[in-house]
Amino acid sequence: MQRLNKVAAMLATIVAAGGTPALVSAQDATPVKVGVVTFLSGPAASPFGVPARNSAEVVIERLNEGKGPGAYSTKGFGGAPIQAVIIDEAGSTTTQVTEYRNLVQRSNVDVVIGYVSSGNCLAIAPVAEELKKLTNFFDCGTPRIFEDGSYKYVFRTSPTATMDSVGAALYIKDAKPKLKSIAGINQNYAWGQDSWSDFEAAMKQLVPGVQIKTSQMPKLFAGQFNTEISTLLGANADVIHSSFYDGDLEALLLQAAPRGLFKKSTGILTTGETAMYKLAAQIPDGTVIGARGPFGPYAPKNELSTWFLKEFQDRYQVPPNYASFQMAQAILGVKAAWEKAQAANGGKRPTNEQVATALENLTFEGPGGTVRMSNGKGHQAIMETVYGMSKVVGGKMTVTNVKRYPAEKVNPPEGVKSGEWIAGGFKR
Repeated sequence: MQRLNKVAAMLATIVAAGGTPALVSAQDATPVKVGVVTFLSGPAASPFGVPARNSAEVVIERLNEGKGPGAYSTKGFGGAPIQAVIIDEAGSTTTQVTEYRNLVQRSNVDVVIGYVSSGNCLAIAPVAEELKKLTNFFDCGTPRIFEDGSYKYVFRTSPTATMDSVGAALYIKDAKPKLKSIAGINQNYAWGQDSWSDFEAAMKQLVPGVQIKTSQMPKLFAGQFNTEISTLLGANADVIHSSFYDGDLEALLLQAAPRGLFKKSTGILTTGETAMYKLAAQIPDGTVIGARGPFGPYAPKNELSTWFLKEFQDRYQVPPNYASFQMAQAILGVKAAWEKAQAANGGKRPTNEQVATALENLTFEGPGGTVRMSNGKGHQAIMETVYGMSKVVGGKMTVTNVKRYPAEKVNPPEGVKSGEWIAGGFKR
């Protein structure tokens, strides 16, 4: 038995030396515990949290079976099975910080992947650094995390709200070259504030003299928007921008439809993809729909997207939305880094620090295409983004007039803050 163990270890080392991630030997195949945090209750659960949780479950199951495509065919993380510890993101930021500490200090997770809310990400980042625990934000979009701070253990494998806002501005300028005025309705916290600020600034650069009719900022998860809708109707802007997500987006669409808000003014819904099928009847044709990148109906046709779409739809009988794509991308990004670190470590289980080093500045493929960890000192992803317009065909929602924007056109260069990059005319 002792000799067999030595042979297994030698083989692992030889495979690692050849550049292929080595499977861990039997005595090292301790599960990799991954804390998965997303909304399982509350208004963000149905459109975001549950689809993301579902994505994590099916992707982890397939990876543990060794049924990932191409470069992701190694079982688990480098041969070690993945064990998910799933936590509800609902509650205050204080609650989430406590839950995070419990994941790290009581559940002893190896990695944390999570968080939809930008406020939660801002609160968790310094705690992750304090506890020296590799943490990958899969969805939250505020650019402040890596523009206002520098971290060793914190990463985000999805792009920021800046990409969404600049892409939306570029698209609407092309779609409505004669527009003269804009308005906004966004949630009054980091995500909504940053989204509107970047969109407004980008529009001022692209359409000099554009009028800002009104900016409505209701509180997060307010649920009732009749007052704001009345103000927007009275403003009569050419375009209305909204980065609403979760139940707020659905409530806005349901309350705005009877009053014709998005028929009177063209709507730009930067996260609209999550509601486009469920609320197709409430979304007028010609509404600009975003999916926070090349996800959902905008996903490229590649091996990973084909695999992910099939696995998700076979399991849940619905197409995966962008939150699902981002969760899958986050898990695959950590897997790629883990196995790169393991290969560099002679086939042995890598440390937290070694995986973090491997993920820094990594380029990897996800179901939404190429992901480059090139901003935030190698901790922040950039990707291309895509927008289109809603159109109901045969009772089903589709997107038309689809335009893709390269990553460099919608993301600031490394070391430059989003606001400064936009105000400077998008120079690189």
